[in-house]
Amino acid sequence: IPHKCKFLSFPFGSTTLEEKSYDADAHRARIFGSHVSSWMDELEEKDQALYQRQFSAYVAAGITSEDIEGMYERVHAAIRANPQRTTVAKEGKPNSFNQKKLNLKQRKERVATKKAVMTNRLMASM
Repeated sequence: IPHKCKFLSFPFGSTTLEEKSYDADAHRARIFGSHVSSWMDELEEKDQALYQRQFSAYVAAGITSEDIEGMYERVHAAIRANPQRTTVAKEGKPNSFNQKKLNLKQRKERVATKKAVMTNRLMASM
């Protein structure tokens, strides 16, 4: 647990715990991504390669730093219109981290198959 004040999070607009002031404009700017658009502008001026890597999805979608706030407004309006979460069906084979364990017979068959494949490759290369 950090005990120094510099590690604690402050309310929007305040810099110390004594202030504890709330700045609605700073909060709104944060919600609508002005910090992202300023970061985009800064990176675009300083390092074009890093900008392309960092914001490649935005560049592919044709979103510039001026479009960020409008994009967030449209997203918030769409969420308010239909707050039900939708899931997108993923294509391809699902990840299987916990594969079913093989018994001894299956493991031996698998090893024998691998050996046969490697033997055939070696014989073919000779």
